[in-house]
Amino acid sequence: MKATVFAVPGMRCAGCIAKLENGLSGTSGIAAARANFSAKRVTVTHDPALDEPSLKAIIADIGFDAEPLPNDLVEDAGAESRMLVRAMAVAGFAAMNIMLLSVSVWSGAEGATRDMFHWLSALIAIPTIAYSGRPFFASALAALRRGRTNMDVPITIGVLLAAGLSLFETAISGPHAYFDGVVMLLFFLLTGRWLDSVMRDRARGGVTQLLRQTARGAYVILEDGRQRWHAAQALAPGMRMHVAAGERLAADGVIDEGASEFDLSLLTGESAPQKRGPGDAVLAGTLNLGAPVVVRATAVGADTAIADIARLMETAGQSRSRYVRVADRAARWYAPAVHTLAALSFAGWMLAGAGWHHSLIIAVAVLIITCPCALGLAVPAAQIVAAGALMRRGVLVKDGSALERLSEVSSAAFDKTGTLTLGRPTLVNPDAVRAADAPVLLALASASRHPLAEAIRRHFDAAGVAPALLADVTETPGEGVRARYRGHQVRLVRPEASRDTGMASRFVAGDTDVLLRFEDALRPDARATLQQLDALGIGATILSGDRTEAVAETAAALGIEAVAALTPAGKLGLIRAMAEDGERVLMVGDGLNDGPALAAGHVSMAPGSASDVGQNAADAVFLGDSLSPVAAAVLAARRTMAVVRQNFALAIGYNVIAVPLAVMGYVTPLIAALAMSGSSVIVIANALRLRNAAE
Repeated sequence: MKATVFAVPGMRCAGCIAKLENGLSGTSGIAAARANFSAKRVTVTHDPALDEPSLKAIIADIGFDAEPLPNDLVEDAGAESRMLVRAMAVAGFAAMNIMLLSVSVWSGAEGATRDMFHWLSALIAIPTIAYSGRPFFASALAALRRGRTNMDVPITIGVLLAAGLSLFETAISGPHAYFDGVVMLLFFLLTGRWLDSVMRDRARGGVTQLLRQTARGAYVILEDGRQRWHAAQALAPGMRMHVAAGERLAADGVIDEGASEFDLSLLTGESAPQKRGPGDAVLAGTLNLGAPVVVRATAVGADTAIADIARLMETAGQSRSRYVRVADRAARWYAPAVHTLAALSFAGWMLAGAGWHHSLIIAVAVLIITCPCALGLAVPAAQIVAAGALMRRGVLVKDGSALERLSEVSSAAFDKTGTLTLGRPTLVNPDAVRAADAPVLLALASASRHPLAEAIRRHFDAAGVAPALLADVTETPGEGVRARYRGHQVRLVRPEASRDTGMASRFVAGDTDVLLRFEDALRPDARATLQQLDALGIGATILSGDRTEAVAETAAALGIEAVAALTPAGKLGLIRAMAEDGERVLMVGDGLNDGPALAAGHVSMAPGSASDVGQNAADAVFLGDSLSPVAAAVLAARRTMAVVRQNFALAIGYNVIAVPLAVMGYVTPLIAALAMSGSSVIVIANALRLRNAAE
């Protein structure tokens, strides 16, 4: 069987997902189809005899336009958001101008003056509707051509009917035109759709950032010994790659020649570099810190470990929000319910003898007044205000549903290095170094990129020490730095018993022989934050890829349980096991290796010092060294959901009152648009009470 991935931009709701998956799975030659709503893609597992054009035609018959993707991990992020923001800006600008013209009509303009304002409104509104309404029109047209419907169909019908009726009224010098209401309706709808698109782009950003950790290619050693550059897509298992110091690997492989130190935080989270030699496995995306090596590729492209992590992140991040699921279920019934209600209103008034013009105005008013703007804003408005309050507190919330999920958290899982600790080794015993030797030590440390050398350099730089002038400086990967100072050899090297002494380096200069010790300190307020979470009924656990000894020390200091030496898949498995036990897990991590676990958690947070992948995979990022924003975010989320429930009550109350009035003919399309906008304003005003939610 072969798997092919298609981009499906017209996928709007859970109903679209069901149509795609059921329609494809029932086709001969297709074994399975899985839609990804966040990425708007569908992966089809099929008989190799079915080519891409055939599959594209099958998807088109189901009602969707689709384009094959050359690589299942490549995407064009942000294109839809840019298109929507342009359409929203045009609609907003047009709505302001038309409203100014409408004020003149409402002020009592009559006859030719009123007609002139109506025609001016039409000149602004018609091009605006044609341009800004394209996202809805295209989606509705694609569905109707295949004899299907979606939630864009009633929106399109309402907009076109109201615009056509307004044009008719203008042409016959009628008293009413509804261009203002139509354009305003489009503006609110586009605002909601743009916010949704931005959130999905951010969710996908984590996978993109992860894939950027791999090299774009490598120098391959040919049979005659020459080297030739190959792009990552052109690499194949068995090829021998020359990887210089400072380069990232473009494929998984095994070292054939040479030895070096590698930054393996991608998989282990361990900040200290790891030594690898002939026969050892190395992975795509890891950084060669020391000497050149020759690596024989064993897995390339989508078969690499980093691609597996990306797929885990993508799979784990789908459909986590209860609110999203409820909204999707509601969307399945929205289109038929609105169609039925508007049609019944039209038919009822026709039977009552109201005539087609009056009946049509009522049907259009019903279509507009049932626009789910207030319901659609009930949650996002509260989330945005609360997110602003949290931003002032140093917490950046980037997923609109993260606050909802934060309010439901029942347990928390923390990574160790860089999350509970600062992730920056600090020199514990600088006083062991004599003042006369400090410039020599600083000069040795400045010659290396090793994290412990960086810690030495930071300390003595801050102390105002000037480095000495050294000669014959050499660095041996995995051993340390050696040099000559005033004719004597000096060195900063790995101690022989490093495993027993923890993080340490040995400094030798003349008669000086000092063992320098380092520690990765806990974040300020780490203990207090865990106590706050415990008071909120949230227990904490450490899930770490670090060595057992290092994790046990931190767990003992904080008084919580821990699991050590975990791979990314291991962390993901534990998070899922906790979820199966009924826990709603808050995952807090920073490393590349935390990406799948961050995506799989009920909700996730990362410190600002986290890798790009960690920050993008998390739902929220907290700034500064303190861990206290984690507890503050949970508290703010619980306050936010209380306001969300109030907003739902307001929005539902609006529909309970307004819809019957529209059906009974007491509401014109303009009043319907104003009522719809007024309900949105009330919902937003209530949400503004969350300005201080994080204090």
